[in-house]
Amino acid sequence: MELLANEKRPTKLSDIKGQDHLVGKDGIITNLIKNKKMFSIILYGNPGTGKTSIAYAIANELKIDYRVLNATVNNKTDIDIVIEEARMNNGMLLIMDEIHRLDKGKQDLLLPHIESGLITLIGLTTSNPYYSINPAIRSRVQIFEVKPLKEEDMIKILKNASKDLKDIKVNEKTLKYISAISNGDARSAINTLEMAYYIDKNVTIDLLQRINKKPAIMGDKNGNSHYELLSAFQKSIRGSDVNASLYYLGMLLEIGDLDSIFRRMSVIAYEDIGLANPGIGPKVHAAIETVKLLGMPEGRIPLSDVIIEMALSPKSNSGIMAIDKVLSDINSGKTGEVPKHINSEMNPLYKYPHNYPKAWVNQQYLPDNIKDSIYYSPNNNAYENNMQKVDKERRN
Repeated sequence: MELLANEKRPTKLSDIKGQDHLVGKDGIITNLIKNKKMFSIILYGNPGTGKTSIAYAIANELKIDYRVLNATVNNKTDIDIVIEEARMNNGMLLIMDEIHRLDKGKQDLLLPHIESGLITLIGLTTSNPYYSINPAIRSRVQIFEVKPLKEEDMIKILKNASKDLKDIKVNEKTLKYISAISNGDARSAINTLEMAYYIDKNVTIDLLQRINKKPAIMGDKNGNSHYELLSAFQKSIRGSDVNASLYYLGMLLEIGDLDSIFRRMSVIAYEDIGLANPGIGPKVHAAIETVKLLGMPEGRIPLSDVIIEMALSPKSNSGIMAIDKVLSDINSGKTGEVPKHINSEMNPLYKYPHNYPKAWVNQQYLPDNIKDSIYYSPNNNAYENNMQKVDKERRN
């Protein structure tokens, strides 16, 4: 029996709830479809936010031949068949699920045909493509985020789904509860509603709590609850409040979104703690890998340990401030030519630091017009103070 979530999958862009930046009235994809033109893209976002629905809607609205493959299941032969069909049909739309798992051999098959336009690729992934997708693929596609659904959109989706459930009784408060425990995942929300309906046509919060013990992290009217928790998690660690840091970790663990926890921990390690405790980055990475090895619930133990250390650690944002100053200069056109004496190892004017005492020699490295720019301003902490002391001693 086909699940209701599949039966209710939108077939047109206008049927898709949320994602106005992509499929709304003036959305990027909407305008491309209006002009009967599509480019290779990657859609990334959390499960159940509409990535697959958008891909199928694009294919339906363009009325073109398309094939659906999964990077973990389908092999090179399957891709070869798609390429041959594309040649016969003068083009083909390929929807590739879990594209972050596309290995090099499969990529090598697809790349020239994506580049030539024979294959128009729509890649789907729950992983951040800026980290998980091979640069060769990234350079040939446009990347769009499919955002978590807002509560108002989830309610519309659930009301639409409930029309297919004969004699169902469910009120607005219960629909909001389903939305909350589904954390922006429309597929999960519809599946929860359908299961509850086949247990008892009078769907109540009490019934749902018997089915699903996950706490309802109720969002605000904009549906930002999950991201508010992540933000509070980072701000608590940045503010050195160990108890709040552990509380928000616990809330995020109950939601079950380990990927978001891992990404946010990695950012905090380098953005907020940085050079005040440079050993924290490898420790965070080791904790993440340990959690992946152990799974849950044991994984909560290394997470708790490293979050406590992160919260209690000294803090420094000098690294992010330094690179942001550099990027600001570059983006405002404040750049220059590489000084001639360092544009080649063979340049006789270049002074090789290792040939000098303490491996340091006074010579200019920045372009002439920005040679006096200061990008790095150390924070007052033991590690950065010591680095400055060692650097000063080397120069004297």
